[in-house]
Amino acid sequence: MLPFAIPFPPLSPELVAFDIGDMTFALRWYALAYIAGLLIGWRIVVMLMKRPALWPEATPPMQPVQVESLLTWVILGVVIGGRLGYVLFYQPAYFAENPAEALYLWQGGMSFHGGFLGVVVAALLYCRAIGAPPLRVADAMAVATPVGLMLGRIANFINAELWGRPTDLPWGVIFPGAAAQDCGAEIVGLCARHPSQLYQAGLEGLLLAVILLWLAFRTRALRHPGLLLGVFLAGYGLARFVVEFVRQPDAQFVTPDNPMGYAVLQNGIALTMGQVLSLPMMMLGLGIMLGVIVRAPRRKAASE
Repeated sequence: MLPFAIPFPPLSPELVAFDIGDMTFALRWYALAYIAGLLIGWRIVVMLMKRPALWPEATPPMQPVQVESLLTWVILGVVIGGRLGYVLFYQPAYFAENPAEALYLWQGGMSFHGGFLGVVVAALLYCRAIGAPPLRVADAMAVATPVGLMLGRIANFINAELWGRPTDLPWGVIFPGAAAQDCGAEIVGLCARHPSQLYQAGLEGLLLAVILLWLAFRTRALRHPGLLLGVFLAGYGLARFVVEFVRQPDAQFVTPDNPMGYAVLQNGIALTMGQVLSLPMMMLGLGIMLGVIVRAPRRKAASE
């Protein structure tokens, strides 16, 4: 065992499990993280809608009672988009040969970027149905999202999944199973890995949540439609891009010719799939923020 590595704590992916006849039912930490994240996000959006002074013309984009229906649309967007994103971005060849397995949600396999796109589509459809301004609703949803991301990444750690690359740093964790064995010929015996799930929980979760909540409740950021959406997109994209340097890539990208598992490896450019998908988010977020800054003087002049 490595002298400074941290053994993985005795955590079970299941919070509770019980048998009914020949069937076993379990409440998993990951499912609980999804539920808690959605409920907390729902309450944050409701709080924002109950504070007219935060919004332009002191007019929230929707009534608090309408947020519950938005939550239903968001859940559908997360599940459908997350699964389709995983199928199309990470294992398209496999699911092309086994299309029925794309419906096997209980086997795992979800993509944040796919879930994000699913939520965008769902929110746009809902805003169109009730006549709400999409950009202002998107700002509220951006404030509510990081808490759920943090809980999800903590659940990934408890599940001992999506771990990082091998490391000899003192906070490296010896994850159970294949993670402790599959470290390359240069490491003999058990190896420690970056707890990249916790890095992501701290950056794209806790840090981004604090920044967005402060901007929403303590500044006039919500009076500039699109600003907080831009901050979220740029912040998440940057956090994910950075952590990808120490995160173990999905197994399907690792080959003898590409042991580091890069999705793009040509002309001196080496990027993981997570980085490829995060770059457009960063650029879009920065573009939205720049657009808001450019329009701000015009909006101020028009209101005077």
